[in-house]
Amino acid sequence: MSSRPSPGTRGVSGAAIPLAGSAPRVGVLGAASIPGARILEVVARAARSAGDSRPPVAIDKLRGRVATAQWRLADPATPAVVRALRDLDVAVWVAAETDLESALRVRPTERRERVVRTAQTLVTATAAAGVPRLIVVTSAQVYGAAADNPVPLSEDAHLNGIRDGGIVGDLLAVEDVIEDARRVHPGLSITVVRPAALVGPGIDTVVTRHFEAPRLLTVKGANPAWQFCHLDDLAAAVGVVTRSELGSVLTVGAPGWLSQEQVEALTGMRRIQLSEATALGTAARLHRFGVLPAPASELAHALYPWVIDSARLRAGGWAAAYDNETCVGVMLESIKGRHAVVARRVDRKDAALGAASAAVALVGTAAVLRRARRS
Repeated sequence: MSSRPSPGTRGVSGAAIPLAGSAPRVGVLGAASIPGARILEVVARAARSAGDSRPPVAIDKLRGRVATAQWRLADPATPAVVRALRDLDVAVWVAAETDLESALRVRPTERRERVVRTAQTLVTATAAAGVPRLIVVTSAQVYGAAADNPVPLSEDAHLNGIRDGGIVGDLLAVEDVIEDARRVHPGLSITVVRPAALVGPGIDTVVTRHFEAPRLLTVKGANPAWQFCHLDDLAAAVGVVTRSELGSVLTVGAPGWLSQEQVEALTGMRRIQLSEATALGTAARLHRFGVLPAPASELAHALYPWVIDSARLRAGGWAAAYDNETCVGVMLESIKGRHAVVARRVDRKDAALGAASAAVALVGTAAVLRRARRS
């Protein structure tokens, strides 16, 4: 007979200790979001399979659509969230931004302050509630995209992402909070999960918008390597991590990568090449003028490799259900009918003004977009 206490019994740290072989009780913060809801569905299914009658806990400001969860309404950015975290074995938070449209409505400084405050509050609240484990989903973009990146990058590679006002800068700020938390709260086990470029219904990122352009922008001499991660594979990976200690940093993505030529064949899109100075310099100027929503540094993730290898997850029993080719098809279906120029959404008429290429759209329609913005 096992000497371990039954599920819900408190250990010396005050945290709930699940019976060996049973599913841990998981709480998902931001559970009404698209990735949060998908993770919630996966952990709910795992709990049912393990015969655990306790539903997973969904924590958000508004109630979401997963009926099999126990909803606890709380703002993850406020200290009140500590009450919603009690009696959990694992807390999961998706810090990665998958709703670019909403994110860009907020001033970058306000968005950064919000995400950092949320990260700090969650770490403190998780420790205070006696939850033994915290899983935070950021992005493999924090490694940075560079022409000389090894393919694939090691999970323990240095974080070379650009610390500016963009979405990647937000995630690097979250990673800083997590690194500090490991020193301040040594009794709290924290795992960071970094997915490749996410795709799936409703996913809206700088990378998906790259494929909404008239053509695929490339720079001379660069050798892009494309890798994706389906939302379902991310959710399955997080599900594995809730049940197993696989390390402090894990990367998740489809196996291997695609060349620029393979992506063009799959999408039916043609490329347009500019010099690096022209592409990034023009994007930087248009961002300063308020024409383009994302800083030029984020464009680099569509131009240079940042491929990862999910070695630790595979060793833990996870396997991707979607390959990169299938992910491209899923992404194309999800962005159908949308048009963007370097992450800025435009309507069909404005996209046509870009003539036939992203280069023309980037350089030639800048004045048109500025006039439209002023009017």
